[in-house]
Amino acid sequence: MQFTSFDVDAFEVPHGRDEAWRFTPLRRLRGLHDGSAVADGVAGIEVDGPESVRSETVPRDDDRLGAAGVPADRVAAQAYSAFGSATVVTVPKGAEIAEPITITVTGPGAGTTAYGHLQLRAEELSRATVVIDVRGGGTYADNVEFVVGDGAALTVVWIADGEQDLVHVTSHHAALGKDAVLRHTAVQLGGDLVRLTGRVRFDGPGGDAEMLGLYFADAGQHLESRLLVDHARPHCRSNVLYKGALQGDPESGLPDAHTVWVGDVLIRATGIGTDTFEVNRNLVLADGARADSIPNLEIETGEIVQAGHASATGRFDDLQLFYLQARGIPEDQARRLIVRGFFGEIIAKIPVEAVRERLTEAVERELAVTETT
Repeated sequence: MQFTSFDVDAFEVPHGRDEAWRFTPLRRLRGLHDGSAVADGVAGIEVDGPESVRSETVPRDDDRLGAAGVPADRVAAQAYSAFGSATVVTVPKGAEIAEPITITVTGPGAGTTAYGHLQLRAEELSRATVVIDVRGGGTYADNVEFVVGDGAALTVVWIADGEQDLVHVTSHHAALGKDAVLRHTAVQLGGDLVRLTGRVRFDGPGGDAEMLGLYFADAGQHLESRLLVDHARPHCRSNVLYKGALQGDPESGLPDAHTVWVGDVLIRATGIGTDTFEVNRNLVLADGARADSIPNLEIETGEIVQAGHASATGRFDDLQLFYLQARGIPEDQARRLIVRGFFGEIIAKIPVEAVRERLTEAVERELAVTETT
């Protein structure tokens, strides 16, 4: 059972031997983990959506906050105890929002630190797509909640594409009601260090969670994702698919690109009829780049539909390169085609055309960097 608490002092200060932090370069967290990072800046949160979607700025004692989950590490608890006000965005009961809701989160700026809290509520039988766009620089830690009511469907695309100095540690908490559907896509592109911790909790039978991820790390970047899907209710489904690429220049003097993916699925004794699978794939494009990938699966009942996991990290497939080159395609173009195809499965699942185009262009820019190094 994972320990959770809103109290910062209930957690010990992380160190390099802690399982939950052993891959994270603690020195680069700028004090978020040990309490020395004082909030001296302000992060901006702007919501752009139709009038039927309610956006509120609420005090920290609002009784809705914390409904989707409780912090499971010291940084999340620190963020929860230090934010001044929270933003709550609500999709009303039965509403079907055709256009995507855009939430822009802007870091506090270079040399400053801020903490924040964002909650998305999809009430019973509602439908909506939300794009959360994290930009700017500085040091920022927050908790993001997704409360998905009975029969509701919420699609979320979270994009971390900040400036080079951005250090962002975020915890995403999702609570799904009966027959609720969550489609969550996490994209990590920019920033110095980005660490995402995601937790999914089923509060009723028939829930369906799909967790997708795309990340592309350059030299000097640390991109980390840690997921937990908790199957405690019957006949729920989860599917996790994260794909990442790493590149860099050994001559740049920057630390090697490093990505971390840890995926945990817990099927409790009460989670009969569970259907779950998790996959992580990594494509290493440069010497020295390092991808750590750890899938975990814990099953407490045999009465399930299926459960499995897979992980793979490697370089270009020589057979794919040979196939394309044998048909007259130059090697550099063949490599680009392979990377595009590698990420295409994730990008194609994003329902917002503008976001698909943006991510395709971002991958192209990253590949252009690869070819010049």
